[in-house]
Amino acid sequence: MTRPITAGVDGTEESLAALAWAAREAVRRDRPLHVVHAWHPQHHEATAAADRDTQQGWVRDATARAVRPVTERHPELTVTTDVVEGHAAEALLAAAADAELLALGSRGHGPVVGFLLGSVGQQVIAGARRPVVLVRAGDRAAAEAAGRDVVVGQQGDPEDSAATLRFAFETAAARRAGLLAVRAWTLPPVFAYSPGSMKLLDDAGGLEPYEKEALAEALRPWRERFPGVPVTEHIEMGSAGQVLLSVAERAQLMIVGRRAHRTAVGARIGSVAHGVLHHAPCPVAVVPHD
Repeated sequence: MTRPITAGVDGTEESLAALAWAAREAVRRDRPLHVVHAWHPQHHEATAAADRDTQQGWVRDATARAVRPVTERHPELTVTTDVVEGHAAEALLAAAADAELLALGSRGHGPVVGFLLGSVGQQVIAGARRPVVLVRAGDRAAAEAAGRDVVVGQQGDPEDSAATLRFAFETAAARRAGLLAVRAWTLPPVFAYSPGSMKLLDDAGGLEPYEKEALAEALRPWRERFPGVPVTEHIEMGSAGQVLLSVAERAQLMIVGRRAHRTAVGARIGSVAHGVLHHAPCPVAVVPHD
């Protein structure tokens, strides 16, 4: 089965930007586009005279109007739509399960405040088993053609970041873009030092060379698999979120990972993804991994 690029729409400006972004990505990846609009009957005064079927007709018409500019701009693209009655987060999570990725809109109030991530977006990102991309209302195709890099954050061991790096290399290859791979590092607390860890650091020549080799090792199999993707490695001392945001202006898309496991308080987005989602000026992809 060919997984589609899926976009969630609700008629807002930001969701229309996500739809346009998803359509471009579907063309690049040679995949179909699937559009999902979740809704539930309204019972306030403005809709009191309209029954469920009438309201559903309004939603279908609104979805068709949203999709029309996309089909006109990309006549070669296969587009399907689905109007789902029910809770938005549940409908979008179900759609994401069968998608290559899910694109959603997110309100932004400028590069300082960044994304305003609503409860639906948080639930979808925290629960999705496929990549979710958040797109601002002001996103434009021109940013993708301005020579900017796809930026990916790499953390942990190669196995920890494999899913994130695979998505990043596939995305950069589809866009014929460069990839900027970022790894942040901090000084470990005193109690974290041990004879074994000190030997590893001594063999590597210190902390920063050790981190450089860790990033190179994580990238190695993906560089071999995608030899046409130019890669720049960026190592910087600081928190992962701060270091990623320091290069965000160079990004046409920023990609971060998220551990896809539930805690005692439920599924979480993670501090790095949360910070980047709220402050990056470009679209942000969150890739779940085990």
